[in-house]
Amino acid sequence: MTVPALFRGLFDDASVFPPGDLPLGEAVPAHHGHRLAWYAEAVGPFLCGAGRAGELAALRPDFPVALVLAPGTERFTPVPGLDVVGVEVAAAELPSGLPEGVVAALELPYGDLLFKQLDQLVGTRHRAKFRTGGLAAEAFPTEAQLAAFLTGCAERGIPYKLTAGLHNAVRHTDPETGFEHHGFLNVLLAAADPDHAADHLAERSGGRLAEVVRQLTDTQIATARRSFTAFGTCSIAEPLADLAELGLLTREKS
Repeated sequence: MTVPALFRGLFDDASVFPPGDLPLGEAVPAHHGHRLAWYAEAVGPFLCGAGRAGELAALRPDFPVALVLAPGTERFTPVPGLDVVGVEVAAAELPSGLPEGVVAALELPYGDLLFKQLDQLVGTRHRAKFRTGGLAAEAFPTEAQLAAFLTGCAERGIPYKLTAGLHNAVRHTDPETGFEHHGFLNVLLAAADPDHAADHLAERSGGRLAEVVRQLTDTQIATARRSFTAFGTCSIAEPLADLAELGLLTREKS
């Protein structure tokens, strides 16, 4: 396989969302390109706001789609012409009307009710969703907050996806904004070893992270991906480039 198991299906295509804001007419053929590329195994579903589902369907996409529902949406409505495999919503409860093949990701804010809300996902096929960034510094959770979410999910056996601010592999401070960005490689290692989640999330050396990744066993990799299923990124190329720079992803010669 060209793409190691640790990274397969990890990058959900959020190119139509900020800060990418790619028009659907450009994003759909670009996603087709990702599906045909050598790194296709790393690419997850195409993310689209439910309010634009009709516009997307008119473009006749032939790939899996995850719809981001309006906050508080109580019921899911199927969309003809789309292969909807997932929905994402910020709400207190899961929407009703979900077909068997559709997996929901319930976005939960960090706070006093977080762990009580996680409990409702125990024993279901659905996931938790947690925001790891945004347009302001307060949108980025601290290492302790993110570690608490990850370990809370691990203790309950709940898979999760992350969104926003997680474009790069390694934790860093953005030189332009000063925002503290988490790294998706940090999160993968925290998912593989939740007992030391805070330590993994704090690591800023790409070399050290890469070395730990190379030492992961198949069981640890399976544990990591059973927990951390995906994250939304407006750029598929950026995380791939980070992995290549760290020597963790290499295109095989044909």
